[in-house]
Amino acid sequence: MALRGAEEGAREENLKRTLEPHKDATLFLAPARVGHRKKMNLKSERRGIHVDQSELLCKKGCGYYGNPAWQGFCSKCWREEYHKARQKQIQEDWELAERLQREEEEAYASSQSTQGAQSLTFSKFEEKKTNEKTRKVTTVKKFFTASSRAGAKKAEIQESKSPSPSINRQASIETDRVSKEFIEFLKTYHKPGQDIYKQCKLFLDTMNHKRDLSIEEQSECAQDFYQNVAEKLQTRWKVPPEKVEKAMDQIEKYIMTRQYKYVFCPETTDDEKKDLAVQKRIRALHWVTPQMLCVPVNEEIPEVSDMVVKAITDIIEMDSKRVPRDKLACITKCSKHIFNAIKITKNEPASADDFLPTLIYIVLKGNPPRLQSNIQYITRFCNPSRLMTGEDGYYFTNLCCAVAFIEKLDAQSLNLSQEDFDRFMTGQTSPKKQESDSWSPDVCLGVKQMYKNLDLLSQLNERQERIVSEAKKLEKDLIDWTDGVAKEVQDIVEKYPLEIKPKNQALAAIDSENVENDKLPPPLQPQVYAG
Repeated sequence: MALRGAEEGAREENLKRTLEPHKDATLFLAPARVGHRKKMNLKSERRGIHVDQSELLCKKGCGYYGNPAWQGFCSKCWREEYHKARQKQIQEDWELAERLQREEEEAYASSQSTQGAQSLTFSKFEEKKTNEKTRKVTTVKKFFTASSRAGAKKAEIQESKSPSPSINRQASIETDRVSKEFIEFLKTYHKPGQDIYKQCKLFLDTMNHKRDLSIEEQSECAQDFYQNVAEKLQTRWKVPPEKVEKAMDQIEKYIMTRQYKYVFCPETTDDEKKDLAVQKRIRALHWVTPQMLCVPVNEEIPEVSDMVVKAITDIIEMDSKRVPRDKLACITKCSKHIFNAIKITKNEPASADDFLPTLIYIVLKGNPPRLQSNIQYITRFCNPSRLMTGEDGYYFTNLCCAVAFIEKLDAQSLNLSQEDFDRFMTGQTSPKKQESDSWSPDVCLGVKQMYKNLDLLSQLNERQERIVSEAKKLEKDLIDWTDGVAKEVQDIVEKYPLEIKPKNQALAAIDSENVENDKLPPPLQPQVYAG
């Protein structure tokens, strides 16, 4: 097709530009022993889990980025495999239904010639086959027609969990704003813009009548719509590629702003269950240190600490966005902050083998809300071209790998013994206090706790001193700024003094009596001089 041909034409160039700074990326996890951590060189040989850059690409070999949610395929290859599997399943279901029907007819015909016990035995056989056939045929029918009971149940759940009026008003205001922006944007496309708007309205009306479909089927409808509109823009309306990309971004924003409340974390999926499992898993791994992941980031550097905070803020902010492209933008900003933090720490450009462990550390430290729901939402309803190529697709694929790694993280992944890993997971000890293991077993537990508390107080004291120092610096800066402003004002006043002149007095008549105003001089009197 035309769209795929255009994408494949620019595929190699896009991938080369995106992967160049991340060539031969491999995730290495360093040993966790404290003594070794202090002396370990990041450039030395490290063991652990390896994630080569090639593993981020589609396993079918098309060159696009794959996705764990698509079983390692890219969007296009996954849809092809999904269609094949779906058609095969439909064919198998129909063949099974036809076979059961034939068996039932043959059994019924043979039952006419049987008598006595044989008739009773066959009746049970016939009843069993009929029930099996009915169940299979019903399953096939459900594949093509949605269950009204499921739709009613879904409606009841959505009604019982409907958002508050204030949230509805806020969503309505945002929807109206996006609609106005979309209409203004389409005005620049003239005739194609009118057709695009009609297509979008028709698609939204169609989706409103397909609420009872599974989320996978709704996702497929959205992906088909994106592809059809993009093809029409390129072939029928001859729109340049750069304008096609802008148009598709606006179309996605307009559609998904309206569809968000229906398709994000729907009740018919287990997305919420996965969210809770990931959050629980991340909370249990709070003890994992940057040294264990071999994260080349020094948070004691103020600039690096700021970058880490910004990266965590961006990955958390992803949940507040409604459009898949905006959620991807949060992931991209987070990733760029990570690269900047690594660059500042190492004084050299960051590479991908440093990026992925740092991203894992950021996810562990931030514990973003509804992480799996956001990943699934982007996977299902984002414009597929963004996920298959470019830096957005690269960073999103790395985030999926980071989440998959966190879910499967074990003692071997961190080069820990199973005993130490279990103790850390249960909270019996902390990896930062492994030096206490060398103490004599006769040492009182209270003494160990005392030293642990002293170490904690020392850390708190350092943090307090740093905060006080920054506060004093801020106070000094404010005083200097105030004095500077006052001095500038004084210099201007001295250079350009303000002179207030008295108001001009009205001239009095020379012969008038000084009655109304005593301050006026008296009339002139003739003077007589002696000659």
